[in-house]
Amino acid sequence: MARKIAFTKMQGAGNDYIYVNTRIYPLTQPEELARRWSAPHTGIGADGLVLIEPSETADFRMRIFNSDGSEAQMCGNASRCIGKYVYEKGLTRKELLRLETKAGIKELHLQVKDGRVESVTVDMGQPVLGAEEEIEAGGHLWKGRIASMGNPHFVIRVEQVEALDLHAFGPLIEHDPLFPERTNVEFVERLSDDELRVRVWERGSGITLACGTGACATAAVMIKAGLCHNPVRVKMDGGDLDIRWEQGSGHLFKTGPAAFVFEGETTI
Repeated sequence: MARKIAFTKMQGAGNDYIYVNTRIYPLTQPEELARRWSAPHTGIGADGLVLIEPSETADFRMRIFNSDGSEAQMCGNASRCIGKYVYEKGLTRKELLRLETKAGIKELHLQVKDGRVESVTVDMGQPVLGAEEEIEAGGHLWKGRIASMGNPHFVIRVEQVEALDLHAFGPLIEHDPLFPERTNVEFVERLSDDELRVRVWERGSGITLACGTGACATAAVMIKAGLCHNPVRVKMDGGDLDIRWEQGSGHLFKTGPAAFVFEGETTI
């Protein structure tokens, strides 16, 4: 029997997802729904599907499915959007939230003014920096560093990031044998001591306007190499994210916007 599902489309720095409160609208087969709803012409259009669920260990639980239906461990931009969603829809009055993800529990610090969440700072945890590697893709040799924010990243420094054809090189690097579970790919250009310009090929979604975990992984790689200051602003296609690496705890803190795009209903 067909039933209606209410959804909310939100974006953080242009990284847009479809959000469903599964306490009201339980979903089965979210992988298939993510593929169908994310389609730009025949569906709602988004980078993926995010489920907001109850949690036994935190205030809320997030499950995130990329536009190809694969489930991701973590998304920093979606985490910020969930903070805005649950506060402004009256699901909580807390301004410090614990969010359960497949990459562990993350803390969300909401900056609230006049009942509206203006920005959200997410404690993204400790980055894990791996080895520097060289990959041949599309006739080019790419030198980058492996990093993890609970999900895999490969950070590549380039001279002119705007000139890159992400469609040509992104999928080849994502699927390189070096990454058996595939990887997110960040191309970074150093603008100054305080600013980095990053473009992203996101695992399972392709080109996205922003990637919160990717911004964190990139900042960690560049700070560790002494190529930028701490904190640093990461300028992505969809907007800016501020990254601070706390040396005491070793945790990365990411601050950025979150916004509602529109509400709607669909039938399944």
